[in-house]
Amino acid sequence: MARGERGEGRERGGRGLARLAVVVRAGAAPLWWFGVVAAGVGAVPEGWTGRRTGALAGAALFLLATAVVALARRRRYAALVRGASRAGKYDVLQDRAVTARNWRRGHRWWLLLAWVLAIGSAFAVPVAGGLLLAGCGTGLWLKAAWLGRRERALESLLWVRVDWLDKRAGRPSGKAVRGLRATGIAAGDAAPGGARRRTAALV
Repeated sequence: MARGERGEGRERGGRGLARLAVVVRAGAAPLWWFGVVAAGVGAVPEGWTGRRTGALAGAALFLLATAVVALARRRRYAALVRGASRAGKYDVLQDRAVTARNWRRGHRWWLLLAWVLAIGSAFAVPVAGGLLLAGCGTGLWLKAAWLGRRERALESLLWVRVDWLDKRAGRPSGKAVRGLRATGIAAGDAAPGGARRRTAALV
């Protein structure tokens, strides 16, 4: 199997494959940083509730969002993992950076809208909107880490077809995703859980 810039391996029946964990965690960093910035800006106005009440509400929303996002659709992911089939010889493994960039490009307007709303909400409840966004980002990191533990236990990396992701705007657990592919633990340039591998390996 080879790595590809566009992940479009179609010769001899090959498919472009993106790492499941990388897709899951692609939104974690932008949501976290947008949330932190929005929370900082949101601490300036007094708002309707006052900063102290807003900060307390934000802390509660942060914990709630983290738990909800981290636990959401775990049964669906577990079912996909159990049914994963071996990747084919001519499948093309998409680079980690390409997968993350594609997801962020596809969701950039939603991310921007969420950031604007988080800042705007500060005039009602200071800080809370930003912490809500940061909690969503943290939840995605935790979900990717959970997938990483599954990958280590299976000693396999999990991949999803790129064309199935395109049908559902990058949703790795949507109805369009009918199954996963599995490779050896050293395949691709991302470690279990989707983090950057220190030494990229090809198999």
